[in-house]
Amino acid sequence: MESGKRKIRFSFRTKVLVPVVGVMVLLMTISMGLAYRRVYKQLQLEARIQLQQSGRELSYLQDLHRNEMEWRYRNIVNEPKFKAVAALAEARPVRASDRVINTSAQKTFRGLINDLIRDKVADAIVLTTLDGQHLTVTRDPRLDPAEFEKHCADSIELVLHGEASKPDFAIYGGKFFDIMSLPIMSGDGEIRGVISFGVPNTLENDFHELTHSELVLRANNRIIAYKLANPDIRQEALQQELTAKAPATTAPLEANIKPITLFGDRYLYLTLSLNTANSQLYYLVLYPIEKAMQALEETQRQIFLASLIAILIGAAVVSLIVHKVSAPLKQLHVGAEAIGAGDFSHRVAVASRDEFGELAHGFNQMTANLKSSREELENAVQRLKTTQAQLIQSEKLSGIGEFIAGVAHELNNPLTTVMGFSELLQQDNISTEHKTSVDMIFKSAQRCQKIVQSLLSFARRHQPERKSACVNRLIEAALDILSYQLRTSNIEVTSRLDPALPNALVDTHQIQQVLVNILNNARQALEGHQARGRITITTAAIGSNVRITIQDNGPGISDANLSKIFDPFFTTKEVGKGTGLGLSLCYGIIQEHGGSIVPSSRPGEGATFTIELPIADKTATAALDAAAAKTSDPLEGTGKKILTIDDEEPILEMIRGILTRQGYQVETANNGEAGLACLRQGDYDLVLCDWKMPGLTGRQVYEQLRQTNPKLAARLIFITGDLVSDKTRQFLDQEKLTCLPKPFSIAEVRSAISKALAGGTPRA
Repeated sequence: MESGKRKIRFSFRTKVLVPVVGVMVLLMTISMGLAYRRVYKQLQLEARIQLQQSGRELSYLQDLHRNEMEWRYRNIVNEPKFKAVAALAEARPVRASDRVINTSAQKTFRGLINDLIRDKVADAIVLTTLDGQHLTVTRDPRLDPAEFEKHCADSIELVLHGEASKPDFAIYGGKFFDIMSLPIMSGDGEIRGVISFGVPNTLENDFHELTHSELVLRANNRIIAYKLANPDIRQEALQQELTAKAPATTAPLEANIKPITLFGDRYLYLTLSLNTANSQLYYLVLYPIEKAMQALEETQRQIFLASLIAILIGAAVVSLIVHKVSAPLKQLHVGAEAIGAGDFSHRVAVASRDEFGELAHGFNQMTANLKSSREELENAVQRLKTTQAQLIQSEKLSGIGEFIAGVAHELNNPLTTVMGFSELLQQDNISTEHKTSVDMIFKSAQRCQKIVQSLLSFARRHQPERKSACVNRLIEAALDILSYQLRTSNIEVTSRLDPALPNALVDTHQIQQVLVNILNNARQALEGHQARGRITITTAAIGSNVRITIQDNGPGISDANLSKIFDPFFTTKEVGKGTGLGLSLCYGIIQEHGGSIVPSSRPGEGATFTIELPIADKTATAALDAAAAKTSDPLEGTGKKILTIDDEEPILEMIRGILTRQGYQVETANNGEAGLACLRQGDYDLVLCDWKMPGLTGRQVYEQLRQTNPKLAARLIFITGDLVSDKTRQFLDQEKLTCLPKPFSIAEVRSAISKALAGGTPRA
C-alpha cells in the first residue's frame, strides 16, 4: 500500500484560470441575481400601484354606476306612462278575499312593462302593489320570474316602508344584475306600489375599457362574470384554474397582492369586495406581468450570454497573459535545472525591461554569485578537510598524550624515590666502588626524569602562551624525546648550540612540536636512504632573531616537491605512513610567531630547514634568569616539626631521610584522613602534601586545614607527579601556595621548605 495519497498536480495556467473564471462566474451570478431581484421588485411595486389604483377606480365605477342607474330610473318613473300606472293603482278594485289585481289593471300593467322591456329599459321588471302582489316580466323567457322577485324582496320592502332605495346587486340566472326599486307615487304623493328594474351589470367591461386590467367576479366561489385579454378562455376552464390556484376567501384582503399563473400566463391579483350585503361577492383584479417577465427573462438571457462571452474573452486574455508570464518562468526553470546540474555558465535571456526582465537579470546575477560562492565553498571545503585532518591528528595526539601522562605520573613516584635515595647515598660515607654505582643510578634517574618531563610537556594540551624561553633547552628536550629512535636508527646528532643565545618570545609547546616534527622527518628520510645518517643542529643570534638550522645528509628534496612540502596533505611517503600535515602545521606555527621557516635542498645532498624566531625582551629575560643559589645550613631544621602526607611509602621514607639530616622532626601519614588526624593532635611548622591521593585529595586537606589553622595552611607545600593543569595553577596562584613536581632533588626540597618557613611564623 502507498504510504500516502497521491497529490494531484495542476499547472500554473490552471491555478490562475480556475480562480479567475470562478470569480467571474460568481460575480455574474450575483449581478444577475441582484438585477433580477431589483427588476422583479420594481415590477411588483408598479403592479401594486396599478392594482391599488385599479381598486380605487373599480370602487369609483361602482359608485358612478349606482348613481347613474338611480338617476336613470328615477327619471323613468316620472314619465307620463308611469303617472298613468299610478292612477290605475289608485282606482283599482281589489278583492279583499284574494288580493288579486283586476284583469283590466293587469293588462295595463303588463303592457306597460312589456313596452319597457322592448325599449330595453331593463331585462327584468317586477311591479309590486301595496298588498304584496307581484307582476313580473323578463326579457329572457328562460329566467325564473319568482327568483327575480326573491332578489328584489329586500329593496321592495324598504321602498314600501318609505325608505329611500339604493341600487343593489344580485346573481340572477347565473348572471350579475343591478337591481333598482322605485316607488310608484299617486297624485297626492302617496306610494301606490313599487317597480323594480333588473339589468345586467357591465362593470367588468367598463373597468376593462377604463384601466385595461382584467377582472373576474366571483360569488360563492363561482365565477359570475369575467373580462380577460384572452377571449378564448372559457368560464369552466377559468373556474377550474382559479379553484386550484386561488382558493376561496371569506374575507377579501384589499392590500394583499399575490402572484398567480393562469393558462401559462403570469399575473398579480388583488381581491376586492363589492359594497353589497352579499359578503361572498368579490372581484379578482388581475394585473398581467407575463410580457414584463418574458422581457425580464429575455434580458437575463441576454445578460447571461453577454457575460458568458465576456468570461470566455476574459479567460482567453488571462490565458494569454499567463502564457506570457509562464514563458519567462519556464526559462527560469530550465536555468534552475541547469544550475542544479552544475552548469553555472547558463544564462537566461533578458527579453524585456519590465519585472520579468529584472527577474531574469537578477537570476543571471544570482548564477554568477552562485558560481563565485561555489568556488569559495570548494576552497572552504578543502580548508575544512585540512582542519578536520588536523583535528583528527590532534585527537590522536591528545589520546596518546593522555596515555603518556598517565604512564609518566606512575613513573614519577618511583623516580622520585630512586633519585632521592641515590642522592642520600651520595652524601653518605660509602666505598668508591659503591659511590660510582650510586652516581650511575642518580644520573640514570635524572635522564629518566628529563625524558618523562619532555614527554609530558609535549603530549599535554596547553593554552597558547608566548613567553621568554631558551631555544637551546627546547632543542635538548626534543632530542630527549627522540633519542631512542635516533639511536636505534643509527643517526648521529651534532648540536652546535650557542651558549650565549638570547631567549626567544615563543610558545614552548608549539615550538617543541615544530622541532620534533622536523627532526622526525629527517630521521625517517635518513632511515630509508642509508645505514648511517647525520643530523646537525645549529643555533645563533642573527639581528633581532634567533636562528635554528637543522641539516641532514639524506636523499634531499626535488625542486618540484620543494615548493609543495608546506601544502596540506602533500607527502612523498607511502600510504599509511604520513598524513602530509606535519610540515603544514609547522609552517603555520612559525608564521603565527612572526618568524620564518625556509627549506633548501639538492637531490642527493640532504635537506636543510632554517627557522628564525623573534628575540624576547632583554628585561624580561634578565628577570627570569635572576636566580641566585644559596648555601643551605645543614642544621637549619633544628626545633622545627614537619608533617608529610603521601600515599607512596617510599616517598615518605625518602623525605623523612632528607629532612631529618637537617635537624627537622618529621612525621608521616599515608592518606588524607590520617594526615588530618595528625594535624588535630599535634602542632607543626610546615606540611608537605601530595596533590592526588586515594580518599581525600591534597586540595581537600588544604581546605579543612584552612578552616582550623589558616596560618599553617599558608605554609603547606603540594607535591605532585603530574603536570599542573591551568585550573590547578590558577588555584595555587590565587592561594599563593607552592607546588613541587616529582621527581625532585634534595636541593629543591630544601629550597622550597626554607622559602615557606622564611615567609611564615613559628608554631605556637
